[in-house]
Amino acid sequence: MSSFKIKTNVVTAFKMHGYSLKSDALKYLVDVLLPVNEVLCEDWLDRILEVVQKQPLKSAVIDKATVEAAVQECSHLRDDDRNETLKLPPPNLHGSAKDKADIFKDRYQILYQRTSRHDLFTPLALGANPEESSRKFQLKPVEYLLGCTAKVGDVLVLGMLTQINEGRFSLEDPTGAVPLDLSKTNFHVGLFTENCFVLAEGSYEDKVFQVNALGFPPAEPSQTTRAYFGNINFFGGESKTSVKSSARLKALEEQAEDAIFVFLSDVWLDQAKVMEKLRILFAGYSTLPPTAFVFCGNFTSAPYGPNHVKTLRESMRELADMLLEFPALVESSRFVFVPGPLDPGPGKILPRPALPKVITEELQSKIPTAIFTSNPCRIQFCTQEIVVFREDIIQKMSRNCVRFPNPETSITQHFVKTIVSQAHLVPLPLHVSPVYWALDNALRIYPLPDVIVCADKFDPFTETSAECCIFNPGSFAGSGYLFKVYLPATKTVEDSKIET
Repeated sequence: MSSFKIKTNVVTAFKMHGYSLKSDALKYLVDVLLPVNEVLCEDWLDRILEVVQKQPLKSAVIDKATVEAAVQECSHLRDDDRNETLKLPPPNLHGSAKDKADIFKDRYQILYQRTSRHDLFTPLALGANPEESSRKFQLKPVEYLLGCTAKVGDVLVLGMLTQINEGRFSLEDPTGAVPLDLSKTNFHVGLFTENCFVLAEGSYEDKVFQVNALGFPPAEPSQTTRAYFGNINFFGGESKTSVKSSARLKALEEQAEDAIFVFLSDVWLDQAKVMEKLRILFAGYSTLPPTAFVFCGNFTSAPYGPNHVKTLRESMRELADMLLEFPALVESSRFVFVPGPLDPGPGKILPRPALPKVITEELQSKIPTAIFTSNPCRIQFCTQEIVVFREDIIQKMSRNCVRFPNPETSITQHFVKTIVSQAHLVPLPLHVSPVYWALDNALRIYPLPDVIVCADKFDPFTETSAECCIFNPGSFAGSGYLFKVYLPATKTVEDSKIET
């Protein structure tokens, strides 16, 4: 196609959408589209226009910088260009020590923003009934308490539970810290651990905050969060805009009515009985291959010391040979491997990188659809967002509670309430659960994804909170070969088991 014809098509397309291009922007766009096949040129132009429309434009006259950003965005939209409905962002484990100071500050800012948007904390609108003011609350910073010399009652503060002095809890926010008296505190639902963020209600007297009630910041559904932030991509990946705004991916999702994800945890490949059950599993699904099998570690029943890597490598080879017996699965399904806390790696610091290549290279060469990810990992299926996390976190959080949780509510409900309210997978002190300082954002769940898979040796469960589905497939090897199946079309989870 000639440059003149491309120029005409570009000008016409932008005019039809109410835009005009500056001369340098038009020249840049023509140069970009010139090498493109004539059949694809119109499609590319439509996509560039779609991205331009999503940008915060100040004028109908489009400059070169805006066009360059749109072209760069389109060049990364491989999910649309290649119809890749399943994409896993590549892990990155590098960071610097300077990020440590921002870990809890950033968590606080996220929760403070979210809490301030809640109906209970927003100011009354003009003309509203004054009686409604009794149903509203106002957050106070810690410095407000520290500046008071007289008794202050009925005050509500958002802050982090911490021990500045051993054995004495304090409430801390960016403005300061105040000692707490928790002797008469009513704890709401949740696992209250050190370094978690809480809403504390009570009175301040004699330089001590006497807490009457302690709860978590209110959770916020993903749809509400996105209403404030638009199409910003919080989830990860190469696209700058959220996949939830993609009409093409939504159409692909509606067509994929038979898509299923199979989740297994504690897949002990060194156990003959486990391999036998996996063969039954693969045979059962060979006639209708799932979109993906997600295997979570640990991949051996026990650490083998100096022979650990050798044992796991041999087990991976046996698994590859078994999968080759089911060509339909190898061709149609993805096999995602998420490392567990006892698998070979650089220690128990989160997020964990993928299994070393020396262990996985043979399986990957035989099974091209095998993907070895970090822990946690994020899976994008069309417009749905799935977070997979393998850690025995429920027991660890229960063991580090400030106060034993109310037995009238199940531990799983306490746990789900905690991680959803904290917008974080591991709301624990760094000495209890170390985190790479610069990669703490990898453990955040804000906005909430559609699905959170907390693979834990704890009993299997399925819960829903703030329109987010959270489930634990349980231990495949240790709980009678239980696993979970997720159906994206209906957003439901099915309990499954291979009979012994």
